[in-house]
Amino acid sequence: MAKTMLTSHFPLPFAGHRLHIVDFDASSFHEHDLLWLPHHDRLRSAGRKRKAEHLAGRIAAVHALREMGVRTVPGMGDKRQPLWPDGLFGSISHCATTALAVISQQRIGIDIEKIMSQHTATELAPSIIDSDERQILQASSLPFPLALTLAFSAKESVYKAFSDRVTLPGFNSAKVTSLTATHISLHLLPAFAATMAERTVRTEWFQRDNSVITLVSAITRVPHDRSAPASILSAIHR
Repeated sequence: MAKTMLTSHFPLPFAGHRLHIVDFDASSFHEHDLLWLPHHDRLRSAGRKRKAEHLAGRIAAVHALREMGVRTVPGMGDKRQPLWPDGLFGSISHCATTALAVISQQRIGIDIEKIMSQHTATELAPSIIDSDERQILQASSLPFPLALTLAFSAKESVYKAFSDRVTLPGFNSAKVTSLTATHISLHLLPAFAATMAERTVRTEWFQRDNSVITLVSAITRVPHDRSAPASILSAIHR
């Protein structure tokens, strides 16, 4: 029997959803591991590490879909995005030797990032946050490298939730408005999407070893203006 990439899977309830986490050993990856993916030919030119990450992400996604009663493998779109079954939304992320996926009946975004070093945080901060956001991060009880990693990851999660509806927005299109030990809120500007401007998105987070995981879903979004509708999905058609 041919050897396959070593993986371990476990589900983790979080923020009203179930995350499917797959830890993997990229050194055990073999080219034949990809053959069960319907789009394996499109990965031919990818590097070994990228192939292993992609495989682990799809394994996590398959576990998530099976929990919803769907036995299929997400394909890959023209922008290399995962293609989900009709009526379902999903998100995949990976970092180092961990991949994770989540499925929902509403738009959802997830991201995992390795916590930055002090040097990296100092170097990258100007490209991720502005001076107002820096004050918010520094006022939190979290070390600045952790806080900045959360800002980066939360912005990635928000983009993933709406990547099929918005052009690639810059980090300055969503501003951090609050950061606590459990969530980080972002205020969306017109540069993100005109139909979503002046909204605040609440992103849940937790730390796993030396990484952080952020999750944004429709059920956790709250309006920046308390008189506005409770869900930003009212501004965007599916």
